[in-house]
Amino acid sequence: MGAEVVIRSFPAKLREMLEPLKISHLEEVRLRADQPLMVVWNGKDYFVTDQGQLSMDQSQSWKVPESLLREAVEAFSSHSLYAYEEELRQGFFTIQGGHRIGVAGKVVLEHGAVKTMKYLSFLNVRIAHEIRGCADGILPYIYEADRCEANREIFHTLLISPPRCGKTTLLRDLIRQISNGNAFHPGMTVGVVDERSEIGACYHGIPQNDLGIRSDVLDDCPKHLGMMMLIRTMSPKVVAVDEIGSREDLEAMEYVMNCGCKLLATVHGNSLEEIRRKPVLGRMVEEAWFGRYVILERSGTPGHVAVVLDGQGRRL
Repeated sequence: MGAEVVIRSFPAKLREMLEPLKISHLEEVRLRADQPLMVVWNGKDYFVTDQGQLSMDQSQSWKVPESLLREAVEAFSSHSLYAYEEELRQGFFTIQGGHRIGVAGKVVLEHGAVKTMKYLSFLNVRIAHEIRGCADGILPYIYEADRCEANREIFHTLLISPPRCGKTTLLRDLIRQISNGNAFHPGMTVGVVDERSEIGACYHGIPQNDLGIRSDVLDDCPKHLGMMMLIRTMSPKVVAVDEIGSREDLEAMEYVMNCGCKLLATVHGNSLEEIRRKPVLGRMVEEAWFGRYVILERSGTPGHVAVVLDGQGRRL
């Protein structure tokens, strides 16, 4: 299900306003009850007028009626929101095509934990875009250069990126190319822990994004648990995870590395120095867990690489 099909899933009035936009540049559609319709388009926030035009002027924005927002929720959930109850505990659900619907509203607690949500009054429709080939430029850096193709090892690699710079897009294409094989190495088995259903964007357990022919995915699974499970059950050569940060994540990552598996991971940040200063993550930088650091920056295209560093932080 491409982005165009997602737009056609909106209620008629919203569809009329969104269809004139260039879909390839549309990243998010934000619906808030009785508030302006907003989009993230080509990396910037815009209001949408009732004529479907983008504007920076709030006075020209069209407001989303509460009734229309409820209609959108019903449409995206195929009138079966209860089927997504497990995902709603985390504040989102994923629809066919890998597009993620972030939600907020009234939280229902049970024994101090989130049971579900109701009265959903805020939606963030995140449009999934695959960019095949966006990892081409960094492939030469993540493989050892001084061995023959069959014997080259992959470096443990960390992608460091500010928000909205395409780190997941880049990670996804890295997984695909490592799994299928490329000019630097034959294909290898990749285990993917997709805690927030953003990498593979599984729908009923099947990835909607292309992760390659040798990839196995644990969807909607906590990273620290999933890494351990994959090592024990699927014998991956490479393990890939998105948005590391907790102490449990680091313990599982250390386990993966000690088992001889290579690790691909991402983390929010602007520089290696910023990661070094973080209480939990600083240890892995000081101990040089990773052989490559790929720093992203916001540019015209998602996954734009600013610099690649080696394990000692030296520019390559």
